[in-house]
Amino acid sequence: MDIDKTASMDIDITASVDMGPERLAGILIHPTSFPGPYGIGDLGKEAYDFIDFMEKSGMKLWQVLPLGHTGFGDSPYQPFSSFAGQPLIISLDHLRQLNLLVDDDFKDMPQWNPEDICYGDVIQFKTELYKKAYERFLDENIHDGLSSSEELMKAFKDFKKNSKEWLDDYALFMAGKDFHKGAPWYMWEDDLKNPTAAQRAKWEKKLEKEIGYYEFLQFFFDYEWSKLKKYANDKGIRIVGDIPIFVAWDSADVWVNKKLFDLDTKGYPKNVAGVPPDYFSATGQLWGNPLYKWSEHKKTGYEWWFARIKHQLQLTDYLRIDHFRGFDKYWAVPYGEPTAINGKWMKAPGENFFTMLESTLGYHMPIIAEDLGEIDHSVVQLRDKFGFPGMKILQFAFENPNENNFLPHNHVRNCVCYTGTHDNDTTLGWYKNCFEQSRDKLRRYFSTDASDICWVMIRACFGSVATMALVPMQDVLELDSWARFNTPGIGEGNWSWRYKKEALTEHLSKRLYETAKMFGR
Repeated sequence: MDIDKTASMDIDITASVDMGPERLAGILIHPTSFPGPYGIGDLGKEAYDFIDFMEKSGMKLWQVLPLGHTGFGDSPYQPFSSFAGQPLIISLDHLRQLNLLVDDDFKDMPQWNPEDICYGDVIQFKTELYKKAYERFLDENIHDGLSSSEELMKAFKDFKKNSKEWLDDYALFMAGKDFHKGAPWYMWEDDLKNPTAAQRAKWEKKLEKEIGYYEFLQFFFDYEWSKLKKYANDKGIRIVGDIPIFVAWDSADVWVNKKLFDLDTKGYPKNVAGVPPDYFSATGQLWGNPLYKWSEHKKTGYEWWFARIKHQLQLTDYLRIDHFRGFDKYWAVPYGEPTAINGKWMKAPGENFFTMLESTLGYHMPIIAEDLGEIDHSVVQLRDKFGFPGMKILQFAFENPNENNFLPHNHVRNCVCYTGTHDNDTTLGWYKNCFEQSRDKLRRYFSTDASDICWVMIRACFGSVATMALVPMQDVLELDSWARFNTPGIGEGNWSWRYKKEALTEHLSKRLYETAKMFGR
């Protein structure tokens, strides 16, 4: 039988093929890592330059770490509030444009390392400038600043009104910390540690100006972030946020909601959060966060938790829940233990929580489950029941010499593939330092000599069947271990890496674009 080959060329064979959900590629980088002249990345021009680079490179996802106001240790996972934004990434140039800062304010600016954040110096420098800006903001005699802009003053008043449920607590908490020279709330005098309504009103009057300062900072964070998010969304770029499952002990959350946490009568935790020994640490990780009284949360219909999630979903388009397994079971370590070894697993609300959350939101939750570490069947069941994508880390695929779920041929569509995360070494550093057995497995698996190891892994990540593929910026730039963002269990030297402005080259953009398009992203 003769076949009309010419006619067969006109048949659209893709019409009968299920292509599945949209395949997206993106970059993992926190705003603090942007370049810029003020010692830390911010929401100014360089943030917009990054978005432009993303668009040109065909990237559709930008993943950040938690955006909260960091405390001691500078970790985004230990913020002073689950709702407040990070003041350190407010753009000083924006405040200059509004004449709240002037050129003379910058005459004693330190010489910054363009690739490393010195948080102590940055906090001191930016706090002094923010306070000058706030003084000018309050000065009614300055007619060319924010106070004379009816539009922005209205936006400020609207922000305070719309954010009142969390802003009032946060601003008083921070003003109280400043009054007590940074001491944690559980060391304050009792009329602020556990204030009655009358005592709180007295403190609010006493610290009125200081409270206003923190409201001022939060307004500018919200104003700038909302503007940047819209810019990204308008270019087809969606933002993946991150929410820590636990909160810091010294936080507005715990100070205001003590009955929701497992504390003793003095405000000290009975047990604290962590994880047992795992890939990252032989003694486990002792995070020290107070644990939830889930029975109390359930009584309120998880009101505080749902408000927290809804707030974060206003800031981002997707939300990664860090330590997702803590909604199934959590590791409770007696307060005072030196390591996380002597803990025990405790049951969390699991299915009940997410059923009620989905009902409250009224739509399918755009949540990514961080399902790494010690995961059992019940965690997988919880994740899959609600259709949450899990995470696949390519470095882990080759750490394990045996067949494992991190290997690309075992991926499923409903997952997010990473070369590594903020907790991993950079791919180049990892490859140099891992066992030869792992390197050998990788070389044979990809039929490569690994001379271009970062892009071998990026291609594998983008080539996975995973709906989302995300790569840390350090891997895109092919950087060694010095650029690692965080080492779990190590308290110092983390969260400080930045890239130089000149790193975002035309060649790099083209390579990202072509790699993404090669694999249908």
